Amino acid sequence: MPTALQDLDWPVGTERLTLRPATASDAEAVWRYRRLPAVAEWMTALPGDLDRYAEQFAEPDRLRVTLVAEHEGVVVGDLMVRVEDAWAQTEVAGDAVATQAELGWAFDPAHHGRGLATEAAERVVDLCFAGLGLRRVTAGCFADNAPSWRLMERLGMRREAEFRAESLHRSGRWLDSYTYALLGEEWAAARA
Repeated sequence: MPTALQDLDWPVGTERLTLRPATASDAEAVWRYRRLPAVAEWMTALPGDLDRYAEQFAEPDRLRVTLVAEHEGVVVGDLMVRVEDAWAQTEVAGDAVATQAELGWAFDPAHHGRGLATEAAERVVDLCFAGLGLRRVTAGCFADNAPSWRLMERLGMRREAEFRAESLHRSGRWLDSYTYALLGEEWAAARA
């Protein structure tokens, strides 16, 4: 079984989308929607100018975990799949290597309301469990980012944690945040 995103056969499709690993040449398309206030509000870092963003986007560690979603040949979103080790006690730490993934996403608001983000994220969850054989996926967001946590719930993820005034937003406010997760066995049961 493949152990990393790069080991899967690309591209993969959904009913309306093509998902593939991001390349440096995708930077401008992604920057165009990530710089919009409705998207940038929730991103870890503001995208800045295109040249600086393209430089950051092309870093191997970023490209290694980034997929793009295309609809009719146009990039409409990007997704992060960061495969990571689960916490484990020392004696069994080897069994926890590359067993889970943190997920993230950003989609162009011009394509909101059509189910494309859900369609893309569902396919990514399928890839995590059926393609990579992971046992757990997680995602987090600011509590005020309702579209993101609603997407997590549409994916069948459960809210595992709610943190009060835990995350410092660039506005200077301490905001609440949520963490969601889904186990492979839960995903399999929902598909049965």
